[in-house]
Amino acid sequence: MRKILFSLLLLYCSLPCFAQDTARYKGMTVNLDEVVVKAKRFGFDVNGFIKRVEEDTTFYMAFKHLRQVSFTADNDIQVFSKKKEVKASLKSHTRQIVEGVCRHMEVIDEKTTGDFYTAKKNYNYYTAELYANLFFTTGKICDNGQDTEKGRGSMEKHKSQLKQLIFNPGKPISGVPIVGNKVAIFTPDVMKLYTFSITSQQFNGTDCYVFSAIPRDNLNKVDRSEIVINELVTFFNKETWEIVGRNYSLSYKTVVFDFNVRMKVQMTKTGDLLVPSLITYNGTWDVPLKKRETADFTARFYDFKQ
Repeated sequence: MRKILFSLLLLYCSLPCFAQDTARYKGMTVNLDEVVVKAKRFGFDVNGFIKRVEEDTTFYMAFKHLRQVSFTADNDIQVFSKKKEVKASLKSHTRQIVEGVCRHMEVIDEKTTGDFYTAKKNYNYYTAELYANLFFTTGKICDNGQDTEKGRGSMEKHKSQLKQLIFNPGKPISGVPIVGNKVAIFTPDVMKLYTFSITSQQFNGTDCYVFSAIPRDNLNKVDRSEIVINELVTFFNKETWEIVGRNYSLSYKTVVFDFNVRMKVQMTKTGDLLVPSLITYNGTWDVPLKKRETADFTARFYDFKQ
């Protein structure tokens, strides 16, 4: 009977119940579900948790760990026409092999359609070029997994900015005019535009605390025009405090450029290392000197070996 009552209590506690309690963090109002409210009574530190969200490095380190392990990857990139038809694509299986401080990549199989490549075998699309720079390896690289990107070209600059957005969501992005400070959701000017919440949920079978930020419902037209992050949801493993998943939705429009992007990232463990296992992306970009580009990609990593 005690076990039954305890199970019923756990079931009741898992039901979402927003606005039962709030916590302040530098002027931020945070909605807590009932499970988090109960956890707070037993020592869960709301302010400390939000600080952890803001300062987390496990997500960044997980991507760096990809340079330190061997793995197989399924790569699927599709570029769409204005009529939403696939006009170019790549599907491939690759294997990264790490030997000591060096790594190289083998292409197991690859199939492309349309004008995915140029005549000189360069990437014809911006999304494909960014993907390749992030997840493909050309030749043998011996850097012990350390950052070696010291180039100042346009691609290196955009890679750096993309990494800032992926690894440090909620912080300003240096070198990005207009948009750079609008993603800084933990600063007072941007914070007031958002509703924040902490809930207890499962993510792929893992018990998590979930931090989410979405724009307030009652924003006026001027404030609404300042929004870049439409949704930011981060799943933290309750036991290890590592990020096991993250969802983003971002968009912005000016007379010069516009974009609308969604990303989802799932993590896994190989040995004692946290690594990405699945990344999905769909987005459209219209930037100066380039044609509008709408593309999807899915990257799946598995068969890890240290």
